[in-house]
Amino acid sequence: MSSYYDLDDLLAEEETVSVVFRVAADGVGILDPGSEDNNVEQGAKVDVPLWLAQDLCQRQAAFINLPGYFSQRVRKEMQADPGCVDIRTRCPYFYGVGCKLVPITNDATLGSFLLYTLRGRYKDILSKAHSAAISSTPKVMQILSREETMLFQAGRDSMTAFKRWRVEGTRMERAAVLGKKRKSQEL
Repeated sequence: MSSYYDLDDLLAEEETVSVVFRVAADGVGILDPGSEDNNVEQGAKVDVPLWLAQDLCQRQAAFINLPGYFSQRVRKEMQADPGCVDIRTRCPYFYGVGCKLVPITNDATLGSFLLYTLRGRYKDILSKAHSAAISSTPKVMQILSREETMLFQAGRDSMTAFKRWRVEGTRMERAAVLGKKRKSQEL
């Protein structure tokens, strides 16, 4: 379920996906640029926003064809080396769109593919966030999806806060009560 106030969620739902109509639909010819009248024929393939595709699938009016960035070719690239694949140019909201497609598509492997991709890239993203120089940040972020960019930024912010604490923060000291030796009490 989408969050009403989450801008990233709204933008993810605006990604276009291809649907094939199971039934003819009257009055929605605007969706199909190739339609001469105001109707969409059964079997017509139309690109629509994800939010509309979800509704059409729930009503059993259409089914979704997975976008190209979830194709078998991309999955093989991810299996070879997930850290080198440029996700941003394919879909800026790669994980968000994928998670929304999992319950409404016939592909049983999509969820595990998303998990595999994130696991393969997670360690590399945090490693670069903690070690990359500020000047190389744009180069690193060019291949990251929006979700990965937020993870990278969170890692960068945590490392900055840690460094500031080490330099400016108060030092831990032994409590005063620990410095006193206890005298044994004999009864």
